Order: sequence, then structure tokens, then C-alpha cells
Amino acid sequence: MSVPHALGDPSPWPAPGKLNLFLHIVGRRPDGYHLLQTAFQFIDLCDELNFWQRPNGVIERVGEVAGIPADADLTLRAARALAARRGVRAGVGIELRKRLPIQGGVGGGSSDIATVLIALNRLWELGLAVDTLAELGLTLGADVPVFVRGQAAWAEGIGERLTPADFPAPIYLLVQPDAAIASAELFQAAELTRDSPVITMPGFLAAGGRNDFEPVVRRRYPAVAEALDWLGQVAPARLTGTGSCVYAAMPDERTARDTLARLPSRWRGYVVRGVNRSPLLERVRLEEAQGGTAR
Repeated sequence: MSVPHALGDPSPWPAPGKLNLFLHIVGRRPDGYHLLQTAFQFIDLCDELNFWQRPNGVIERVGEVAGIPADADLTLRAARALAARRGVRAGVGIELRKRLPIQGGVGGGSSDIATVLIALNRLWELGLAVDTLAELGLTLGADVPVFVRGQAAWAEGIGERLTPADFPAPIYLLVQPDAAIASAELFQAAELTRDSPVITMPGFLAAGGRNDFEPVVRRRYPAVAEALDWLGQVAPARLTGTGSCVYAAMPDERTARDTLARLPSRWRGYVVRGVNRSPLLERVRLEEAQGGTAR
């Protein structure tokens, strides 16, 4: 049996999760897309991807991913879009190990796409600029550009207008209740607030914000409402993005782990740290230092 060969350094490429520190819907474009303001911060909980040599023209998944059928795998879609953009003939096998909650609002799918674009740009020696990769990423998902750029950011528009920022980076307790939420359902909700006042970054840092989707989710998903109330007994809790996960900044790691130990068994919990620079950037530096390219 032949031994699989990695592209570049065989250590995994990270795809970090994110939190929306707030999320306001401030309007709607004529084409129906919602206009928003949000603050993106990464967390140190990551999916992991490995890339393997394949014959020219073969782009395929390596292994199975629970909850994600191959025909809905966004990593393959990203690789094929990048190959088509540059007329690439090289192949690749993509192995994805999910650590981030699916449909949790922590950006796992978008982050996986960004890691594929960044990694294959390097491994296929395409030389595309970050701006170009972010532009391609936006066609695959509104949150992809922030993961491509790798810097915590203040975001506006549909999420593509990014201003790099450094936010306080505490320990968070992230809780995944027993619920799955489809983002499209929330955006279509008649009761969703779509006219929140526009705020500024200094205003947010001074006074905070909210997640406009939270009242909708509370009414429609009792398990998420219960998780928000349970976590809120320890620290102010908030929904992240348009998924099911809720989080709270903890005063210290010990408090986070003590709270995690009391978590109801039907939920999953993670003690994570907020980070303002994506670990993906460090992985790129490692690849460059080692001269990792397709072999």
C-alpha cells in the first residue's frame, strides 16, 4: 500500500473559530442582503486541515466528516474555486478534522474555506495577494474575508468592510446547547430587528452592544434560551453569530473550568481564549520558513 505524501509541512493547518462580540442589523440592501455592524474576534479552538498529494485534476476529501456529506463540503468548493480562478491543474486531497461546533455561529465553515484558500495559495505556489484571496472568499461566504486576513476586526456592510482591531482577549466559556439553527431561517424572520442605530467602534468599546438575532433565537429555540439563562447566572451571556452557541467572558480560567464542570450533560462546553491574530498567520510563517511547497 502506498504511503500518502503531504503537500508541504505535514503538520495541520488551523482554522480558528470566531465570536461576534456584538451583531447589529442596521438596514437592508435592495438585493435583500442585510447590512450589519459586528466585531469579530478569533478563539483558539480550531478545526484542523491537512493537504495531501493527488494526481492532476483530482480534488477530493480524505476521510469522513460527521454531519457534512461530501457533496456539501465547503473545503472542496473552495479548492475548486481557487483552481478555476488560476487555471490550476494540480490536485489535492483535503483532510478535515472538525473541532468547532457545526451550526454553532463560530464560523467553522467560513474559517475552513479561508484556510483552504491560504494554504493552497502557498502550496500550489500561486502567489495571489491577500486582497485577491479575500475577494474570492467573499464569493463563498460573507464571513470568509476576516478569516483570510487573520486579524480581529470591526465589520460593516454585509461583513466584508473590515477595520483591523485589537479587542480585550479574555477567557471565554463557550456552550453548545442541544439545538441546530439554520442561519437562513433567522435572516428571514419577520420579527428580526433590522433598523438598529449605527454605532462607532469607540461607542461599542465604551457601552457594548447586543446580538439582534438573540430575541428571535430565544423564542424559537428553548434550548438556547435555557443555555443563555444558565450561563448568565455566572457572567453576562450572549449568542454568537446566527448559530446555537452562547458564550460569556470569564474573570479567569479557574472560574471558566469550574463553571464548565457544572455544565448540564446534554450540552457541550469549551474553555477558549480570545485572540486578535489568527493562528493561521503563524502557520503561514512556518511554511514560508521551511520553504514548504508542492512536491
